[in-house]
Amino acid sequence: MKMNYKNILPFAALAAMMFSSCEDQIMDWTKDPSKGEVTVAELPLELAEKIERYDALKTYTDFTLGVGIGLDLYMNDETYRNIANANFDEVTVGYAMKHAAMVESDGSIDFDPVDAFITKTKEAGLSTFGHTLVWHQNQNAAYLNNLIAATIIPGQAGTNIISNGDFEAGTLDPWGGWGNGSTREVSASGGGLGGSGYAMVLTNPTAANLWSAQQLYTFDAPLEQGKEYNCSFWVKASSSAVIQVELQSANYSANYSGGIDVGTTWTQVNLTFTPTAADRTRFIFDFGQSAATFYIDDVVFMEAPTNMVSNGDFETATLDPWGGWGNGSSRAVSADGEGFDGAGYAMVLTNPTAANLWSAQQVYWFDQALEQDKEYNLSFMVKATSSAAIQIQLQSDDYSANYYGGISVGTSWSQVQLTVTPSTATRTKLVIDFGQTAASYYFDDIVFTAEGGGSGPTIIEKTDEEKAEIIGDAMESWIGGMVDHYKADIHAWDVVNEPMKGSGDVRDGSDDYTAGEEPDDYFSWPLYLGKDYAVMAFNLARQYGNIDDKLFINDYNLESSPAKLQGLIDYVTYIEAQGATVDGIGTQMHISTSTDKDLIKQMFQKLADSGKLIKISELDIVVGTASPTADQLAAQADMYQYVIDQYREIIPSAQQYGVTIWGISDNEQEHEYWLSGDAPNLWDANYNRKHAYKGAADGLAGKDVSEDFSGELQY
Repeated sequence: MKMNYKNILPFAALAAMMFSSCEDQIMDWTKDPSKGEVTVAELPLELAEKIERYDALKTYTDFTLGVGIGLDLYMNDETYRNIANANFDEVTVGYAMKHAAMVESDGSIDFDPVDAFITKTKEAGLSTFGHTLVWHQNQNAAYLNNLIAATIIPGQAGTNIISNGDFEAGTLDPWGGWGNGSTREVSASGGGLGGSGYAMVLTNPTAANLWSAQQLYTFDAPLEQGKEYNCSFWVKASSSAVIQVELQSANYSANYSGGIDVGTTWTQVNLTFTPTAADRTRFIFDFGQSAATFYIDDVVFMEAPTNMVSNGDFETATLDPWGGWGNGSSRAVSADGEGFDGAGYAMVLTNPTAANLWSAQQVYWFDQALEQDKEYNLSFMVKATSSAAIQIQLQSDDYSANYYGGISVGTSWSQVQLTVTPSTATRTKLVIDFGQTAASYYFDDIVFTAEGGGSGPTIIEKTDEEKAEIIGDAMESWIGGMVDHYKADIHAWDVVNEPMKGSGDVRDGSDDYTAGEEPDDYFSWPLYLGKDYAVMAFNLARQYGNIDDKLFINDYNLESSPAKLQGLIDYVTYIEAQGATVDGIGTQMHISTSTDKDLIKQMFQKLADSGKLIKISELDIVVGTASPTADQLAAQADMYQYVIDQYREIIPSAQQYGVTIWGISDNEQEHEYWLSGDAPNLWDANYNRKHAYKGAADGLAGKDVSEDFSGELQY
């Protein structure tokens, strides 16, 4: 063992201690007659002197000694980096390699920061432990939730002049039809769009002309000649088929849509008609060309509204004539493809700090004042980078306004529909208040019309099977991307992190948080993939990585909850029974000086019996204060030594992957988000070794290293 001793006491100071005297106090050295002369080497050392004489931690053990670090601190703080380089074999990045940190809004992975980090650690001779692939926290939940979000078809402003277009009364009345032996009926409940409600079912038994089988709706009054109308409906068929829409007069003259291809899955058809005669009174589906059964739902026919917001879809890639101000906020047009439904452009409003709702505003000026007491429809699509709230104003030049607040905004696109009524004749501005929440907001398809009524959005939820397939693909993209990219540099991974409930049951996403109170970075993989999510994760890590990579499952409180410990071991058995291989188990060990030592010992015994590699993955020991006493520091040192002693003594050497200390120092920059107000680490806030350093080193060495130190000066 090599000792790099430091000069502990200046020689002059030591000489002063040994030889100074005064008139009334003389230091009298005596010796035991049975012993030789007392030498300098036999002088007792104070604790602080002993600690400084210890070598680097990694010199005291043969297993892997790791440390949990912050990527930015390691890259930018030389003192911090030098301690990590000198004392440890391996580093585990606390946050920067997790899903939320690396996955972009489009699902791509930003490798650049971690690539630079690994280059730097390799220069220092450090390996990197991959942390972590699958967890329920620190996820890009906005991206994952958007993948499985319901399909939202925005509603339309105006009044639907087809009175029974959704068939939710369970009847077809007043629809009627005829021809080619065709039949018509209402579906069973659940046969409508999205697997809910009802649909109209039209069956044509044999192929003929399009118009040989027809279904008709008669308007209450003729359509207005030369006026534009919007028509939309959802349709699918039992096989690939063709359908046509007519606007017909009593004399059978008509305006035709032409043939519309229909597939076997629900598709929305959108049409625009302009009647060429003043006597168009019939809306007709022609469905005689294909021998098939057609399902039709949500038939909407209405006058095309005039949007009073001239640039509500931002497809010119500008915000003009919108403007805004306040609270250091910014406004921009998104990149192409970031608009609603992943198409075109959106308006992006960014509020940097939380303030009042009205502290940040975006404004559109109408061409003329709105009509007092008239109802207007406002609709728009919106999402934000975190859960937030906005408010709408109809405002006058004197800043008086009608307010429409309490609008919640989530991280997935949703449509907001409001009916607004100006209370004065001076309302000239549409104002979006967005200052309450620090977030970026995306707005698209802003429509402001004078017509009353309107149709609500159509929401189509994905099935459980569809969600499982989508989230499974997302897991493969993430794990495959990470493990393949780093296979030359990373040879051990936390594949699944914290899979267990405190009861010992496997987390299933049903009760991790109270509904509505989930953090923005929370996403439950097993909620969609089931218990076998971990089987999939381990198989993917093995598939895309190196055949000899060490793949771990990791959890906390195993030293204090025998039920959770047993549940984790049982889950490993289950995972392997499904064909995956788990190489190791990580026990985090975020503990305190009062943690039950007997339970710690029992945990290591149980883990040893598993036959797996065992890793202490995140060891830190709290003392309950940021300003501990000497006794508290001694108790912390004792606990560090005890834990490492037990690991070294109970876990067979062939199963010892190693120990990772979670964090370097008590400096507050390391504890902004973790154990603030405490002193859990081996170095103090000024990067001086603590008593705990000695405890950890003695545990690693298996003895009190300082017993071999002499009192001689070291240079």
